[in-house]
Amino acid sequence: MDVAGGSKFRELNLADRLDLIKKHASLEDRNIQFLKDSTHILGFDNVNRMIENAIGVFPIPMGIATNFLINDVDYLIPMAIEEPSVIAATSKAAKLAKLTGGFRAEADDPLMVGQIQVIPDDKPYEGISRKILDKKDELFKIANSTARSSKVKEIEVRAVQDESQVGVGTMIIVELIINTHDAMGANIVNTMCETVGQAIESITGCRTILKILSNYSARRLVRCRATFPKNQIGGDFIVERILYAYALAYSDVYRAVTHNKGIMNGIDAVALATGQDFRAIEAAAHAYASRGGSYRSLTKWLRDKNGNLVGELEIPMAVGIVGGVTKVHQMAETSLKILKVNSSQELAIVIASVGLAQNFAALLALASEGIQEGHMKLHSRNIAFMAGARGRMIDIISEHLVKEDEINLSRAKELLDKFSQNGDIND
Repeated sequence: MDVAGGSKFRELNLADRLDLIKKHASLEDRNIQFLKDSTHILGFDNVNRMIENAIGVFPIPMGIATNFLINDVDYLIPMAIEEPSVIAATSKAAKLAKLTGGFRAEADDPLMVGQIQVIPDDKPYEGISRKILDKKDELFKIANSTARSSKVKEIEVRAVQDESQVGVGTMIIVELIINTHDAMGANIVNTMCETVGQAIESITGCRTILKILSNYSARRLVRCRATFPKNQIGGDFIVERILYAYALAYSDVYRAVTHNKGIMNGIDAVALATGQDFRAIEAAAHAYASRGGSYRSLTKWLRDKNGNLVGELEIPMAVGIVGGVTKVHQMAETSLKILKVNSSQELAIVIASVGLAQNFAALLALASEGIQEGHMKLHSRNIAFMAGARGRMIDIISEHLVKEDEINLSRAKELLDKFSQNGDIND
């Protein structure tokens, strides 16, 4: 964007950027001051290096999910989320699971797939594939020379037929299977693909186009399981209703999307707090939910022999505790310290367990009181704040809104005026 004087937006300092935006959007001084203040935690210089054309930091509340016992280890789990009730519901679910031993979970080796798109240009697939595989050892050495710890474990070749309207015919895909250890791995996988791509062009005489990782991390699955005692959740009646709810999520795409969104409420919140690429996690999860040709629930629910409710979740989980923003973003670094995880696999296990807990919490609410009742009770605090209440007055207004079953902004303002006139003032 060109600005007055011929400068580009990226060349302006923070004050000049904010001044330009203020004039462009007719912002008030308070809007500009909030943007300035928002950079104090990370520092504007750091923010400006992390993204382009930075003007501030968008703050999202961060809280702690409690009661999590995973593989016999207790965790305090940071969650960054703006939606009320998620952390409370997840913590309650973990408390119930803890009664039967908590969550049991395991994670695959951290294998990522890098893809190199080869254009055969009418050359036979078999000949090109043979040339590549004959040079596999050489390609291993070339790829592994680009990294200190991440290593290519296998090289695979397959043909893909173009199904689009472009009509380019057969393409050859060379896939590098790479162990990225404690990193998510995007940067090193891309570097390996680009380096190996050049070698493949020399070996085959073919053009290469895309040389990039796949975010479909289906070779990097995490699985978790938990049992929720029926006598703590409403007995056989509630267990049966939850199983009916799960049956709909498995069988109907409209319900499945909302069901899985609830799982991702938990997963994304931990991923965001710990500096993970939650967009990649989301994309992989939804692709995995469709792996059988229909979009289905990511979780499975069943009764055990004692009638208790058992939940299972299997999901791709590409996360890391090194690299990315985990060291340059102070909040992400702090969150990882709170978790005390020692590997990317342990982090994946924790995140998946939160996803399963959140799914249970949502199903329990739907099968009993309904999702809105519990959600709106917590939302009433936000309404009180929006009405102007502060300090202990937030709780007073919130309690009255819930008691009257009239949780809206206009009623909150009426109550605030009433209590203020009676001498009850904010802290």
